[in-house]
Amino acid sequence: MKKSIVILFAFIISQLQGQQTAYYQQAAKYKMDIDVNAEKFTYSGKQTLTYTNNSPDELNVAYFHLYWNAFKPNSMMDQRVAGQGKNGDSRLQKDGISRLASIPKDQEGAQNIHWIKQNGKDVKFEIQETIMKVYLAEPIKPNTTTTFTMEWDAVIPQQIRRSGRNNREGVDMTMTQWYPKIAEYDYDGWATFDYIGREFHAPFSDYDVTISIDKNYVIGAGGVLENPGEVKGYDSNAKIKAVKNKATWKWSAKNILDFAWSADRDYSVDSFQVPEGPKVYLVYQKNDKTKVWSEAQPYVTKYFQIMNSHFGKYVYPTYAFIQGGDGGMEYGMCTMILGEAKDIEGLMGLMAHEGSHSWFQQMVATNESMRPWMDEGFTSYAESLVMYQLFPPKDQYPNPFVRTLDGYRNFIKRGIEEPAVWLGDHHDNGTSYTYSTYVKGELYLVELGYIIGEENLNKTMKQYFQNWSMKHPTDRDFLHIAQKVSGMDLKWFHHYWINTTKTIDYGIKDVKYDAQSTTITLINKGQVPMPVDFSVMTTDKKIVTYQIPTNLTHTWKEKDIYGDFKTVEYWPWTQKEYTLTIPYSKSQLAVLGIDFSQRLADVNMEDNFVEVK
Repeated sequence: MKKSIVILFAFIISQLQGQQTAYYQQAAKYKMDIDVNAEKFTYSGKQTLTYTNNSPDELNVAYFHLYWNAFKPNSMMDQRVAGQGKNGDSRLQKDGISRLASIPKDQEGAQNIHWIKQNGKDVKFEIQETIMKVYLAEPIKPNTTTTFTMEWDAVIPQQIRRSGRNNREGVDMTMTQWYPKIAEYDYDGWATFDYIGREFHAPFSDYDVTISIDKNYVIGAGGVLENPGEVKGYDSNAKIKAVKNKATWKWSAKNILDFAWSADRDYSVDSFQVPEGPKVYLVYQKNDKTKVWSEAQPYVTKYFQIMNSHFGKYVYPTYAFIQGGDGGMEYGMCTMILGEAKDIEGLMGLMAHEGSHSWFQQMVATNESMRPWMDEGFTSYAESLVMYQLFPPKDQYPNPFVRTLDGYRNFIKRGIEEPAVWLGDHHDNGTSYTYSTYVKGELYLVELGYIIGEENLNKTMKQYFQNWSMKHPTDRDFLHIAQKVSGMDLKWFHHYWINTTKTIDYGIKDVKYDAQSTTITLINKGQVPMPVDFSVMTTDKKIVTYQIPTNLTHTWKEKDIYGDFKTVEYWPWTQKEYTLTIPYSKSQLAVLGIDFSQRLADVNMEDNFVEVK
């Protein structure tokens, strides 16, 4: 009996130690030589990948992404789009018919792997559509480095989604997710999600990329151009070096998730330096449809300054906004966006969103495939915050997120919401994906600010960036910081908002006026408990706010930028109604209401306010 207890105790200790493994992340260095046939939209590639296993695990296989294999009829992406019909991504289907099904044979995406070696030894590999499984010649032991070499050729696909040839604005080549890219390995194992159309994940890597292409092309890329004096577009005094009519471009980048580039013969390049920020490149076709790009510099400069101040400093030396792709998509040190904007506000909205991914997809690199709401949602929050300052609305709003909240309320009425916790590619409805990921992810921070106070939210965001910049955090890591900063228990909120589709709905049920006081009865008609900021405006225009905490937090909000408040007795989350008596008569009151700041994501605001007559 004693021996059994000792064995059990030893097992428990070993399990606890296993759960307390120190944080680690893998590292990779790519050296690529690329030769492009611009006429045929093909290229050949040679790649040396130095991969370091910083994990405590011995790796016997490795996985690579071959994203372009998705762009052909009957691929998994095509099947998924066909199955969703009109509910699918509007960029991938038209009238419910998958656009991939009609890609001509000679424009199908392809990444043809010729051979792979590990430390000079041939290895067996298996192509599973957009995933390549590599059976290692020798295990990669913990804290060791191995070298993969490989050769491949590729067909640049018809531009359907993000990558490809001849996009609708006339850009020749958008080269994104274009090379065999090693998958991320972490505590959850290999991140081997098939490419169905959503987001990406990867280890931080260094890149040394040489591209040979027709000398008349200009390339925009995320990285540092090492030889601007030998290629077209970046140096007015350049002397283009060409061999057999091809110029060679040399790019480098350190500690980014992905290297992306785009090429076109009609590109122009503008550049400017952001004070205490990156050198910014605008790479686009200059014409009447893109003339608003010439207005972008002061807005982009202020954008980076606001982001650096509010969230944390952009760490890379350059950033490029490149006209390419099918809307907007973020990559390391650059973004591909459509360029034919109607006005500067529209262009900056796109730039602000995609640029903000540098904070929440590149520098703080969460797994987008598993938790897309953390990237898209936090990025959307930053976009709303910055755009509110760059382009103040003509009609003053109570906060920068009013439009997002209104959009959420209107969407909820449709009854098709899906939980934000779902994996990105596994949402059944394209619109539902947008709201669960972009909108609810943004409102996650708006509601958090309402609960803990905006000052504490700002501290949380800065601490999150400081602790997790250049790492791969999860939602648990973010929540840990928010709870530490605020002193509150916030697990309940996280569960309701991310794991369920339950909604917030508070209302004023009854108001009774006495000679010296007024008694208000509030009701919780929703399924998500929240603290309630209840305010009154007196007849002399004074606003008095009462904070009604929820007992779920156990610690109450102490201050907020939206005004002072008095804290009253908490509202137990199990209790449907709450009564509050205030020392004002009817003649002293003008308006009573729930949340004058209008941050609460209450789905029915019709019963939230009472005008005293």
